[in-house]
Amino acid sequence: MNLPALILAAGRGERMRPLTDHTPKPLLPLRGKPLIEWHLEALARDGVREVVINTAWLEEQFPAALGDGSRWGLTIHYSMEGRDHGGALETAGGIAKALPLLGDAFWVVSADIFAPDFRFDARVAQGFAAGDALAHLWLVPNPPFHARGDFGIGADGLGLADGTGPDGQRWTYANLALVRAQLCAHIPAGTHAPLGPLLYEGMRARRIGVARYGGRWDNIGTPQHLAQAQQPLG
Repeated sequence: MNLPALILAAGRGERMRPLTDHTPKPLLPLRGKPLIEWHLEALARDGVREVVINTAWLEEQFPAALGDGSRWGLTIHYSMEGRDHGGALETAGGIAKALPLLGDAFWVVSADIFAPDFRFDARVAQGFAAGDALAHLWLVPNPPFHARGDFGIGADGLGLADGTGPDGQRWTYANLALVRAQLCAHIPAGTHAPLGPLLYEGMRARRIGVARYGGRWDNIGTPQHLAQAQQPLG
């Protein structure tokens, strides 16, 4: 059995306006179905059964569109930040609020990326759960809009917060990860908290692994990015 998953879907999507004025970004259509549905199908294919979706902006549209997940063989729970806290709590705050629905270790994926080649590999997940790492992140080559990257890759497979590894490069976080609850468990529910500082701290403590993801990856941040992602796969 695979680990549960958290899909991050609470953001306002300011750069996607006017498309997101009336539709949450994860529900915008991509190649014939809502963007978030690509993740739901992939999670179900790879043996995930429990999914939590955190919501805030226009959050009432998510249960209406996705229901309880049964059409994909999933059970979907909603962590409703708008209803409970008046708006999105940022990434670490959103994870912290959702922890009671997730357990000790879980997948995390942002709803607004398109990564159709990624596998939510149960063997990798179980190996992570059996270890003591705080997180395991997948990284991609730096896109034009993030040319400086986020993290280096150490020779030992650990993430580097403050420099580059043997390849001399920094890489961009793909918004695909395995996470242990301990990473965010100290954050009180309802607190606004970014994830980046926790990842840098965890890397300096040598408790965050990283791996390259070489498949197709698009960050759907603007209408132009959405149009590009509509291009045929392959």
